[in-house]
Amino acid sequence: MTYRRGKNTQDTNQVLVKVEGVENREQAEKMVGKALVWKTPGDREIKGKITAVHGAKGVLRAKFDRNLPGQSFKTTVEVA
Repeated sequence: MTYRRGKNTQDTNQVLVKVEGVENREQAEKMVGKALVWKTPGDREIKGKITAVHGAKGVLRAKFDRNLPGQSFKTTVEVA
């Protein structure tokens, strides 16, 4: 979805992810600890991990090995 942000700051090493089928906090808590993979247009893989739940509507916070570029937003990420 986007980087984790505050009023005046943006944390580019943390990304907010919305998983299909996860609609509330209880379902999202079961996803914490799972691995994520984002494939670049050049067929490289950037791996990450779900670290926490963000809010009450099923959004998750994830950390990737390398910071994700802006072109990754609105694309799909695989849950491994």
